[in-house]
Amino acid sequence: MWDEVPDPVPGEGEVLVEVVASAVNRADVLQRQGFYDPPPGASPYPGLECSGRIAALGSGVSGWAVGDPVCALLAGGGYAEKVVVPAGQLLPVPEGVDLTRAAALPEVVCTVWSNVFMVAHLRPGETLLVHGGSSGIGTMAIQLAKAVGAKVAVTAGTKEKLERCAELGADVLINYREQDFVAEIRQATGGAGADVILDNMGAKYLDRNVQALAANGRLAIIGMQGGVKGELNIGALLSKRAAISATSLRARPLEEKAAIVAAVREHVWPLLAAGHVRPVVDRELPMPQAAEAHRLVEASGHIGKVLLVVP
Repeated sequence: MWDEVPDPVPGEGEVLVEVVASAVNRADVLQRQGFYDPPPGASPYPGLECSGRIAALGSGVSGWAVGDPVCALLAGGGYAEKVVVPAGQLLPVPEGVDLTRAAALPEVVCTVWSNVFMVAHLRPGETLLVHGGSSGIGTMAIQLAKAVGAKVAVTAGTKEKLERCAELGADVLINYREQDFVAEIRQATGGAGADVILDNMGAKYLDRNVQALAANGRLAIIGMQGGVKGELNIGALLSKRAAISATSLRARPLEEKAAIVAAVREHVWPLLAAGHVRPVVDRELPMPQAAEAHRLVEASGHIGKVLLVVP
């Protein structure tokens, strides 16, 4: 249910956005469960992305106007009618994308672009392995990797999810319930392995991810759904001259988030405008049904993003 709270007020370098829609991320579920507190100074309410219209400008903000349709990367507060956003985390709604569906973009695009391209440096002709290919992150990673000329392998747990991944361009489909992804990725690459792995599982997959890497491979860890403590074979990592990175967006300094958002606007927004990449939305629910949206995400039956729309 909705609660009445005071409207937020934009400070210097911030804008007030009147929210049209937000999206449910697994981080929201973890926050509700008490496992992922907001960073200091952030809104206590869930919601790491939104779309809407600018309602007011704080001092020192230029390049934006009241009424502009935008989407935004948030540290929290998206499950609301209004939210304050640092101007560096605003993005214009891409050409050809509906304002509501634009809420499905900021968190996943910034996560994928920063990890797969800015950190792991996926290049044309390389192979990307995406765990959870049918998730919001996964569906975007498939499309962006294909757009730059990479080969994409995905893991998912059902035939339907793998079929949807194939429709988005995935080349290698691995049912993790029935197949060993290490063996499958090696077979698909002539024994070489994946150049980049985008992993949401963490500890559970750590050892097998290293096994699945190619020489000079890069493992980008963005989640801990499979636990937080794993055993790492340093010898295997050394023999492959491989690298492991682990990042999150929410608690990064504002300047780092702004740099990621600027890179996304430069590199990804033209792909969206051209129709090469699109948000994948499983369903839209009214914002007061956030509890039902969380149940859907926890059950993992969805494909793409679940949106919450302000009634």
